[in-house]
Amino acid sequence: MSSLDAARSPPIRREEMVHIALLLAFAGGYLDAYTWIIHGVMANAQTANLVLLWVQGTAGRWQEALHFVPPLAAFTLGVVVASWLRHTVGGRAGEMTILVEIVLLVTVAILHNRLPDLAGTIGISFVAAMQTAVFTKVEGATYSSVMITGNLRQAIEGLFAAAAGGSQPQMLRRSGIFASVCVAFGVGAAIGAFATKGMPNVALGLPVVALLVALLLCEARSEA
Repeated sequence: MSSLDAARSPPIRREEMVHIALLLAFAGGYLDAYTWIIHGVMANAQTANLVLLWVQGTAGRWQEALHFVPPLAAFTLGVVVASWLRHTVGGRAGEMTILVEIVLLVTVAILHNRLPDLAGTIGISFVAAMQTAVFTKVEGATYSSVMITGNLRQAIEGLFAAAAGGSQPQMLRRSGIFASVCVAFGVGAAIGAFATKGMPNVALGLPVVALLVALLLCEARSEA
């Protein structure tokens, strides 16, 4: 039985709902495009930041290499804060995380013209870390809302399992969920690139709206 199958018996946790995962993936792709275009670093993909740090470092370009340290440090701090939130507020960690993300993104947007590098690289990487550390499952299956490698793998595995004669409705649903998350991330990146180039001063408004909708959905589900 797959992890998605096992999640069908008990009610789905509000932060594991598919539409919330899609909104978070949209925001994740958008913010990666934004930070790459504006700051030349990745908000979410710390693997890329680490590789580029060492590529520049081994070439002796230490000033360029140090450019990738702040997002790595901010991501680390974000995971620590997210872990603390899960420990202190328990089931409300999802809503609290989204609220913190919204506040930080609004702050980044305000500070962007005065402290562009500091606000962008540290603030947005911190936001990405909190999101990926708290929102770890969709309908009981492990996923990521800030990168697609694992999601793409699981989408392909689900299709293969269905084609190989597995429990097709469950496998196809699982594959469809992960494929949809990948698409949402890609759409977010595309819109993020377009908005960042066309209206950089207000570009962070769209992911804030997506996160606000996700927050309202979480709240509505908790009151149901």
